[in-house]
Amino acid sequence: MDLLQFLLDKNNIFIVAVTIVSGVMLAIPALRKGRTGSAVSTGEAIQMVNQRQAVWIDVRPAEQFQAGHIAQARSVPAADLEQKAASLPKNKPLVVVCDNGRESARAAAKLRAQGFADAVPLEGGMRAWLAASLPVTQKG
Repeated sequence: MDLLQFLLDKNNIFIVAVTIVSGVMLAIPALRKGRTGSAVSTGEAIQMVNQRQAVWIDVRPAEQFQAGHIAQARSVPAADLEQKAASLPKNKPLVVVCDNGRESARAAAKLRAQGFADAVPLEGGMRAWLAASLPVTQKG
């Protein structure tokens, strides 16, 4: 009964409310990350490519890919993903890129379901890549 009185005391109700709200705010990013399939930041993705020979998979439409993409990225539009998945390496990590990170999360989940255990979306997609002032190319 003492705990209930403490929680309901006029002086302590504000502290309890702040504690609950801050706990919820801390939990929200973790819950969102779990839903998207543990997206990686631009820095983490670059490390994966440099250290583990990860392959960039760009799932944006061909027109967007040609307008500018990450060097060495393979264009595999989301609409063609299931047909072209067989041509992707299963022995290397895949970093899946789209415009804003949403489509790549779905594409990475599809790839994982097809046996690509280490397929991860790029958090924020090409928008995050460009916001970090990282290079893009229009070649190949």
